[in-house]
Amino acid sequence: MEVVNIKVDDILPTKVAKKRTRNDSSEMQVDEVTGIEGIVTKNQPPKAKRVKSEVRKIAVPPHRYSSLKEHWMKIFTPIVEHMKLQIRFNMKARQVELRISPETPDISNLQKGADFVKAFLCGFEVDDALALLRLDDLFLETFEVKDVKTLRGDHMNRAIGRLAGKGGRTKFTIENVTKTRIVLADSKIHLLGSYQNIQLARRAICNLIMGSPPSKVYGNLRNVVSRVSERM
Repeated sequence: MEVVNIKVDDILPTKVAKKRTRNDSSEMQVDEVTGIEGIVTKNQPPKAKRVKSEVRKIAVPPHRYSSLKEHWMKIFTPIVEHMKLQIRFNMKARQVELRISPETPDISNLQKGADFVKAFLCGFEVDDALALLRLDDLFLETFEVKDVKTLRGDHMNRAIGRLAGKGGRTKFTIENVTKTRIVLADSKIHLLGSYQNIQLARRAICNLIMGSPPSKVYGNLRNVVSRVSERM
């Protein structure tokens, strides 16, 4: 009886190493910065990173909740229809959030919308704050009485009274002469207008805080405004 020697290679097929073709969907790449080698798939596009500047969040003061809910549609309509932005009132975080949408024509609309909402939350009327969306040379500035002079107690109350005047007459006069809008919120003062007009109004307010009589402030303010109009 003959003994037949059978090799293992005769039974199991030999494996042939598969060569990588150029048409393969993945390839090994080495990061130039870190030097880490990894597989990068060509068919999958890289995920776009979300830019943080695409979102603006404005905190809502507690005393402006009711006014915001009452005038929400007046704020919502120009932001969405004219500026082509997305807006929502986050009740949990207590802030208004604005975001760029695919239909937004200009990225600067996001900052304009944020300034508009912030102006309303500072206490300006909706119609006055809308000027920030229509005009490019309007700004919003805020400062406190203590930035001009350190006052406490009754001295602070008298300074705020000089700014407002009897029935708000002093504040209205400064607004009409300088073509600005002023909001007195406790010890904070908010100004809305062009850069040059804000400087004129701020100078008059600072003089009143320092103790100058309103009649003298009116005279100086009118003289400055007349000189500026003559230059223009």
